[in-house]
Amino acid sequence: MDSHNVLNNFTKQLQFFNGNATINLLTCSILVSISGALRVCLASILLMTNVDLMTCLASGLIIYSVYTLDRTLDSEEDVINRSELTGSKKEIGAMVTVIAFLGGAYLFAKRGLSGLAFLPFVTGYLYSKGIKIGKFSLKLKGGLGIKNTITGFTWGLSIAGVAGHECNSLLPVVLVFLFFGMKLFLNSTIYDFKDMKGDYLAGIKTLPACLGANKTRSILLILHIITHLCLGIGLIDGILGFEPIIILYSFLCGLICIHNYTKKEEDMTETQKTERTFFIEWESAIVTGLVYLPQIL
Repeated sequence: MDSHNVLNNFTKQLQFFNGNATINLLTCSILVSISGALRVCLASILLMTNVDLMTCLASGLIIYSVYTLDRTLDSEEDVINRSELTGSKKEIGAMVTVIAFLGGAYLFAKRGLSGLAFLPFVTGYLYSKGIKIGKFSLKLKGGLGIKNTITGFTWGLSIAGVAGHECNSLLPVVLVFLFFGMKLFLNSTIYDFKDMKGDYLAGIKTLPACLGANKTRSILLILHIITHLCLGIGLIDGILGFEPIIILYSFLCGLICIHNYTKKEEDMTETQKTERTFFIEWESAIVTGLVYLPQIL
């Protein structure tokens, strides 16, 4: 093959991927999937169960597939909220989504956790696209706080279920579900401030848009304090593994995010946007590092 044909093939490949838009589609969920996989690791530490690296990997693949599916399926608000994905090759996103899901589902099936693979994926589809059979229609999007509640409940249940499937007591699993479920509820609500314009035009009733910044901020603060108080009691009473760094760092990150980043996107500087990503998306990685650092040293 001569150099001219090589150049032509390479050009066609670039055109097929449509440049940055498709790359953004395939990579925008990587960080959240890594963060989710590490949350399963942290949940296992709190529940004092075996930290299974393959289960954490499976969780990351499932999380990646769910969020990439949401980005792949066209939604009205994404035209504004995620304009960087405009023009991306959706068929590539769909293909990668299926591959990631099948990989995660296979690893879960080997450990008898098939149901926990399908729960977030099915819920994600019902949220993003919904189903319609005749006059019956079901779509988990639009109601006040529904998006945040679904996010918190689904991922909280998935994390607690995966990490606690070998746990003999229900109470610690419930506490872990409450902790991670509320944390993801809080994080998704903070990101709602960023997406207010697109959500409003699409008719999605988010807490910041309907209640205003101050009331939403107060609700998040109250929920944040109550959740960490419950987790702290669980640590002190020996219900959970005594890892105070997890709750302390989480509590600090939550306070910083609620105070500094509950504002419209246009009111934030680029530095603040970077800080928000750091405190929300990198929290699990930093806490995991802090937990294992003494063992490494």
